[in-house]
Amino acid sequence: MIPIEPFWILVATGLAAGLLSGVFGIGGGIVIIPALIYLLGFSQHKATGTSLAVLLPPVGLAAFIEYYRNKNVDVKAGVIIALALIVGAWAGARLANRLSGPTLRLAFGAFVTLVGVSLVVSAMRRIGWM
Repeated sequence: MIPIEPFWILVATGLAAGLLSGVFGIGGGIVIIPALIYLLGFSQHKATGTSLAVLLPPVGLAAFIEYYRNKNVDVKAGVIIALALIVGAWAGARLANRLSGPTLRLAFGAFVTLVGVSLVVSAMRRIGWM
């Protein structure tokens, strides 16, 4: 395999996360964190912290403006969730920093797997395949 300079891995990761974030509202946990861990050797904790630092300004602002412009934002609901999110994010960060890296990675993998299975089953039911 040809080694790729870390700068270009970061650029590709950002582009993929931005595209998926704009389309599906995802990016950090599913794209950025695995890329930082498996392509650049970040620890689980450092990847999570870096993902949070990356996503706040660009995704929050750029995607919000586009959705708001198209009248697809409930500002009141957003403010309520944002205030609760502050408390939840603080509590989650405290918990995560008390866990070992392998334990945190296991919990993350289990969470992503459960979300994926749930989405696939739900979609299959709506399509009529189940």
